Amino acid sequence: MRFEIRARCGRARSGRATTAHGEFSTPAFMPVGTYGSVKGVTPVQLRELGAEIVLCNTFHLMLRPGEAIVRELGGLQRFTGWHGPMLTDSGGFQVWSLGELRKVEEVGVHFASPVNGDRVLLTPERSIEVQRALGADIAMVFDECTAYPATESAARASMELSARWARRSREAHGDSPAALFGIVQGGMHSALRRESLSRIVEIGFDGYALGGLSVGEPKDEMRAVLDDVVDAMPADRPRYLMGVGTPDDLVDAVARGIDLFDCVLPTRNARNAHLFTSRGVVRIRNARHRASAAPIDPECGCYTCASFSSGYLHHLDRCGEMLASTLATIHNLHYYQHVMARLRAAIEAGTLPGLIEHLRRGWNTEHEPV
Repeated sequence: MRFEIRARCGRARSGRATTAHGEFSTPAFMPVGTYGSVKGVTPVQLRELGAEIVLCNTFHLMLRPGEAIVRELGGLQRFTGWHGPMLTDSGGFQVWSLGELRKVEEVGVHFASPVNGDRVLLTPERSIEVQRALGADIAMVFDECTAYPATESAARASMELSARWARRSREAHGDSPAALFGIVQGGMHSALRRESLSRIVEIGFDGYALGGLSVGEPKDEMRAVLDDVVDAMPADRPRYLMGVGTPDDLVDAVARGIDLFDCVLPTRNARNAHLFTSRGVVRIRNARHRASAAPIDPECGCYTCASFSSGYLHHLDRCGEMLASTLATIHNLHYYQHVMARLRAAIEAGTLPGLIEHLRRGWNTEHEPV
């Protein structure tokens, strides 16, 4: 993977990454394709919505259908019909989310498969093996996501384990043509975050990610971690904030120098009738939309807003129609990609502070009740 910074505005950066399956501009938001598909939309629709790179879940694809099937059927791009760049996570967050159903040891994590109950051992080497078989353009090291809250001693033990697993992941990656990103852990403890970054940079990776955020901590604590760590991350490599977040989160992180994001929020919220707009969150299930002839967002140019009224979407949602989720997902993903495109343009034009002020003024215009 090649990565170049094309413009800066304050701490924010606009860049371009080149992979074996195409290019993507940064800052970029990656829609999440848990089982190899972004719920509710086709790969063609994803491309039309502005997505250039998609994330798939190693944990879920390893369990079903299994990486051997994906490899036999041509790798992720051919298997899924998405022919652009793909990033695979390592499975670390998914095994962390199993809670008491997992057992963490030096070798890796033992857990019962949520698919069929089989006992599974996921190690750094196994995670990299699966990602290589899937054919990802960007692979992630296997790490332990630090819980929130965590004492300094617990966060240190977790961070040090992740650092050892990062080195094993690097060694297992070997001569793979894919890029490999390291992950910085350390909880909300600034000194541990900086120590983790130092260890991960010493190993050497193609990009660097911040993990263990958006796990229940207050927003000000997440921002504090970004302020402490981002500027110390290698300036010539992509910086990835994992699992984040709302449009406001993205704006905050872009302004602090982050290049890459993923989150299930736009698609999951769409399926629950929560839509992100230039005027804040719209809850289309609310009765106030029943007879509305207006689009969800008058400032949006997506297919949903150009073609359908809020009243129609309210009707579809109330009737449990699948189309409600599809149209809401189209809107949310379009909105996220549109915000990212505007952020990139503003960085290149040197007008990012003004755009951020404009976006936030719009989001604070309307506070719709649940």
